Amino acid sequence: MEEYNQQKEKKQTVGGENAVVHKRRKRYKGTYPRKYSEKYKELNPEKYADTIERVIQKGSTPAGMHISIMVQEILDFLQIKPGQIGLDATLGYGGHTRKMLECLQGEGHIYGLDVDPIESEKTKKRLADAGYGEDILTVRQMNFAEIDKLAEETGGFDFILADLGVSSMQIDNPERGFSYKVDGPLDLRLDPSKGKSAAQRLQGITKEELIGMLEENADEPYAEEIAEVVASEIRKGNQIDTTKKLAELVEKALYNVPKAERKDTVKKSCARTFQALRIDVNSEFEVLDAFLEKLPTVLNPGGRVAILTFHSGEDRLVKKSFKWHKNLGDYSEIARDVVRPSKEECIRNSRAHSTKMRWAVKAL
Repeated sequence: MEEYNQQKEKKQTVGGENAVVHKRRKRYKGTYPRKYSEKYKELNPEKYADTIERVIQKGSTPAGMHISIMVQEILDFLQIKPGQIGLDATLGYGGHTRKMLECLQGEGHIYGLDVDPIESEKTKKRLADAGYGEDILTVRQMNFAEIDKLAEETGGFDFILADLGVSSMQIDNPERGFSYKVDGPLDLRLDPSKGKSAAQRLQGITKEELIGMLEENADEPYAEEIAEVVASEIRKGNQIDTTKKLAELVEKALYNVPKAERKDTVKKSCARTFQALRIDVNSEFEVLDAFLEKLPTVLNPGGRVAILTFHSGEDRLVKKSFKWHKNLGDYSEIARDVVRPSKEECIRNSRAHSTKMRWAVKAL
């Protein structure tokens, strides 16, 4: 044993007293680790494809990854042809973009927009490694409300896709503060370098203002109760600066809900509260309004646009805008009903359940 320890000591001192001793990677805990930092296999899909597939088969989304929703339905509608010019207005993980690039067969160009500087760079590299360089793909850190400025440089588009959902990479990363399920800073900004965080937004909010935000942005049935508890906390001079603190306040506000229903009700109200705050912090409805108003002006005649929404507020805006512009003669055809993901897709990807797709075709 003594000889073994001497040999071990010798190995550690090779290269001098300050030599760095090699440390083994922390063991991958269990089949599905809980902490984001421990999910290193899920965060490396190219290296650990078998792990990724097991997580997906389980009905979950691998950490740091995003499973694109309704891909085939989108491609069937857009009818992309080689040589066309397209726009993915919400690049995200790049799953939709990659499938659209495949349809171009090396001819044409796609522009991808994203306000998130962290994820857009990762996606640009991911797609470049897959063979889609700047000759066929241009990635811009730009809000899709500015599509008119982009079109001034690029000309019109033959097809446009906008997936309005928050990417799983953002939701899963506790440092971004998008989820009530894990503790982290209460941020919720799509671009962390701009504007106020959700924590800063709450510091100056009134009870009445918060009630309006919860009702308008998330149809929250317990808006008044939640706003009362949050406003009371602010009046005491306490900061609500972590996701855990806000989730605990929502739970406190719902103490009168019958015990048998409380757990599920708290879960849903937490999700809606975070959604309402995220929409407010990122001015999502205002941005969507601007995008929808400019859409007909940047589509080429006969051009097609598909939009995926994930809650009733977004869907109402899209439906209203498409109908309005069709009546003006800007669109020759619009979706009469929403297109939904298949039952099989919802089983494979639980985040697809609330998805609605609407489409429009630019008049000739």
